[in-house]
Amino acid sequence: MKRFDLVVIGGGPGGYAAAIRASQLGMRVAVAERDKLGGVCVNRGCIPSKAILASAGLLGDIKNAAALGLRVQGVEADYGEVIRRSRKVSDRMSRGIAYLFKKNGIELFSANAVVTSLTTVRAGEEDLEAKNILIATGTAVRGLPGIEPDGRDVITSDEALKEETLPKSVTVLGAGAVGVEFAYIYRMFGAEVTLVEMKDQILPATDREVADALEKALRRQGIRILVSAPAKGYDKEKKELTVSVDGKEEILQADKLLVAVGRKTMCEGLGLEECGVKVEKGIIQVDDWMRTACPTIWAIGDVTGGMMLAHKASAEGIVAVEAMAGKDSRRPAPDLIASCVYCRPEVASIGITEEEAKRRGIKVSVSRFPFTALGKAVATGRTDGFVKMIAEEERGELIGCHILGCGAPEIIGEMSLGRSLKATWREVGRTVHAHPTLSEAIREAALMIGGEAIDI
Repeated sequence: MKRFDLVVIGGGPGGYAAAIRASQLGMRVAVAERDKLGGVCVNRGCIPSKAILASAGLLGDIKNAAALGLRVQGVEADYGEVIRRSRKVSDRMSRGIAYLFKKNGIELFSANAVVTSLTTVRAGEEDLEAKNILIATGTAVRGLPGIEPDGRDVITSDEALKEETLPKSVTVLGAGAVGVEFAYIYRMFGAEVTLVEMKDQILPATDREVADALEKALRRQGIRILVSAPAKGYDKEKKELTVSVDGKEEILQADKLLVAVGRKTMCEGLGLEECGVKVEKGIIQVDDWMRTACPTIWAIGDVTGGMMLAHKASAEGIVAVEAMAGKDSRRPAPDLIASCVYCRPEVASIGITEEEAKRRGIKVSVSRFPFTALGKAVATGRTDGFVKMIAEEERGELIGCHILGCGAPEIIGEMSLGRSLKATWREVGRTVHAHPTLSEAIREAALMIGGEAIDI
């Protein structure tokens, strides 16, 4: 039996980050991954979708090039090549992780794995002994009762990322990040798109003001959007989705129905309950150090609930292995984790929303700095959007930032650091930002809290 200090089950962003950090800390590490390294993010999620979105965004820029004084004719999109390129990007990133494993002396077992005792894992035909076991198995796509994906007419993001033929029409069920991004992709390449959400706004977890502004932008792009529209059923023969809108049934017909209603955790059949690990409704219960009820078994990422984000999983993986090594590193609070959506205009958010502040009884000051007043945005013709800043009223600490606009996922990083340092509006606003840049919108929004903004 091979012996390790740590066996990680799952080679996605959380699992591979944990494995590499554990190796840096001097542990002998093994990873069991039944699919390709990189997990959902690299192979069926973040990376291939962003590759496709890059093509969609560039196509949109070309279509609007006349606004910048450029006349472009004869542009054609090869959707099949766009998809093939995205697969190449994913493969490259997966191979990069394999290289990092070799560099850090991490042993990979390409097999399904189960926990057989508090200190043993069976990976394929191999029995592995470990001082600690880390569960990082992530999630899989799911359907709805009566609207189960079949991989042909009713698809999920898994199929959407691989299909090389652009459908003429698509109904996207679910207007979270995945649904909104695919609605944008399909529309940019010319498909007729209807986006359906059962709640009363798209991106239900996002600041309402941002979500409403994004909805208007997507409508201008030609996407039909229905909110407060729960699905009632799907007729596969007629390719018709029935939804309820304002108390009346409406039938939506399209070549494809993309189901983007969330994901389900993958922790069944791992042998966890037999080892004393508490699992409630598919969620593995952990403490602030990512330890389960069993002291030798740890869990990170999507299987532990909360925000299902690759960077959250990676951060938690590092917390877990550092805790194994005796370091006091704790899981980041949800308010310190940014979330992003990569349609155009883009969305990024960190901290609490204005609505949440009211629910918590926090007195806040709120500012909104529009991209129309930002030199770099005007110069590049990308003026859709704004930065919304939320500060605790008494001390001025910035507790929320919500951005709609070009570059939002890149410039939110400054506020991630600001939140970690408990920065005030004055500290961020008085930090010198290069000009002209999109990040100046962060400075101006911060200064607006104190009535000190210059450019508005």
